[in-house]
Amino acid sequence: MLHITAEQHQIAQRLFLFICSLWVGSLITVGYLVAPTLFATLNDRQVAGMVAGAIFKVEAYISLVLCVGLLVLANLLVSRGLQAYRMIRWLLLAMLLCAAAGSFVLMPWMESLREEALLLGMPVRYSPLAGLFSTLHGLSSAIFLVQSLLGVYLVWRLSRPMTVQ
Repeated sequence: MLHITAEQHQIAQRLFLFICSLWVGSLITVGYLVAPTLFATLNDRQVAGMVAGAIFKVEAYISLVLCVGLLVLANLLVSRGLQAYRMIRWLLLAMLLCAAAGSFVLMPWMESLREEALLLGMPVRYSPLAGLFSTLHGLSSAIFLVQSLLGVYLVWRLSRPMTVQ
């Protein structure tokens, strides 16, 4: 086993916290500032929804990449004796599942409903698909809320000092 100094542990923990803070900050900014501002500012709700959807898609992909990278780093820290990162891994896994559900299930399904409605010559909210779209949107919003709350808790847990055991 490679010997890691206390200073190197501190640097790794600070880097971990820094990345998590930026990521969770971007989740909160996109979900609770940018998206509502789009709908409040743009007169066309369909355009606002399409722009918000594109932003959420980028955010979901960022979440997937960062979650995987942070899981790898958390595993490394656990293997180096920082047992507090065992719980952190579970939080990251839960956040990864939220991002994956949005990226690979809900967003593509909602996009296909939107496209199908446009083929019928109407926005999705006026189409026969509006009910299903609304249900999926509500589910997507709930999952995003869970991911955001997990992220806030993750940053909160990371903000306290952790020592090698």
